[in-house]
Amino acid sequence: MTGQSPPVRDHQAPALPELLSRWQDDLASWAIPEHISAAVTESPWVLPRQVFARRADSVADQPGGPSFEKAWAALDPPGSVLDVGSGAGAACLPLIPRATELTAVDSDSGMLDLLGQRAAERGLNAERVLGRWPRLAPQVAVADVVTCHHVLYNVPELGQFLTALTGHARRLVVVETTATHPLTSLNELWLRFHGLRRPNRPAAADVLAILRAMGLSFGHTRWQRSGGPDYPSFAELTDVTRRRLCLPPDRAAEVADALVTAGVDPAHPVDLGSSGRDVLTIWWNGSAQNLAAVTPAGLGQETSKCTDDKTA
Repeated sequence: MTGQSPPVRDHQAPALPELLSRWQDDLASWAIPEHISAAVTESPWVLPRQVFARRADSVADQPGGPSFEKAWAALDPPGSVLDVGSGAGAACLPLIPRATELTAVDSDSGMLDLLGQRAAERGLNAERVLGRWPRLAPQVAVADVVTCHHVLYNVPELGQFLTALTGHARRLVVVETTATHPLTSLNELWLRFHGLRRPNRPAAADVLAILRAMGLSFGHTRWQRSGGPDYPSFAELTDVTRRRLCLPPDRAAEVADALVTAGVDPAHPVDLGSSGRDVLTIWWNGSAQNLAAVTPAGLGQETSKCTDDKTA
């Protein structure tokens, strides 16, 4: 399904402040109760870097899908790329043949190292900026195309975040996100192991409503991302899922049984938290001029840059 949304606001729809407040509240509802998180020492929110690296390698070798196609078309003629929340480079590495410059922003230095190595192997030195968007946006140069894949559900202040994306793109912003919160697929397991009912919002439809209320004219298409194996073994998938569920190592066998019951094929270990899910690609025109940097109102000045001579 593809839709084109006009900039005209529906006066029957909630106002932007209400939509942004609801988004923030919905994200806050995903907080894990302290009595559960305090019982383990491992963070439930960290996905192993090798998962991101494998995905980046896979899409770089075989690019495709609406998000790639929109960004690729916008890079004719070739131009600069800014990837926000880049991870290991799944959004930007496939664009390197048409990228004259590449800037990657991420809050994980290890992810930026993985991206830098992969970009260099493909003949492009990436400028890597360590920190959180949009706080460091004033220190980042504008680009022709801005990409942002699978980041929005980590962003409480969504209005500022989207405004900074728009202000940094000369040609196009391309966002990719799952149709529903990526961790809703674990809800039944939370109920099974903890008796805890987890939320099912926010969703991508809320992003569309916010963009519409911001007065942006955007296009979007919903599609199914193929769910290739994310892990080299079922044991690794089990371990990641166990940590996500705030369970100790001695309950790994129970988690493995629960995954099989949920329909996971041990010979094809697909991450329940993201792969094979309905995805939305959303795109809209940028507003940046040919400036070195832009400063959205009310944003701070923190930044840290990683150069390509940084040791991995």
